[in-house]
Amino acid sequence: MENSKTISVLNDLLQITNDRIKGFESVEGKVWESYSDLKGEYDKMISQSKIMKNEIINLITERGGNPSDSGSVAASLHRAWIDIKNSLPVTNNDQETLQNVVFGEKHAIAAYEDALKSGDLCPESSSVIADQLHSLRTSYHQFNNIEHYKSKED
Repeated sequence: MENSKTISVLNDLLQITNDRIKGFESVEGKVWESYSDLKGEYDKMISQSKIMKNEIINLITERGGNPSDSGSVAASLHRAWIDIKNSLPVTNNDQETLQNVVFGEKHAIAAYEDALKSGDLCPESSSVIADQLHSLRTSYHQFNNIEHYKSKED
């Protein structure tokens, strides 16, 4: 396995993790009036993302790579669209915000699964990424269940 392939896959995951952090930060404060019970879980997801980011950066630098510490253009456009939608006077912006958290988690899970299936990760990287994928799945299920529960309240 080529070290450059591992670094490339890890940089892709770093970009997704950066997108996740930026997405969480853009949602910050938008749903807490309606869903204050979610704040603790949400803060935990932000902290988890920052730890994941540091782990990926360490894996990249340990392999002699340069971390690409930015987010994707697609995610930036998606966040801009969400900001526009959230600025419009609609009654269920909070619910849409929760749906966007779930959507983002699904995207991250798919990217992590693809990275693990690619065969381009070294064993140490595969182990770290598999652990991170487990955390992503846990947070996805928590927010997906909450989102479905909240939608039934309406």
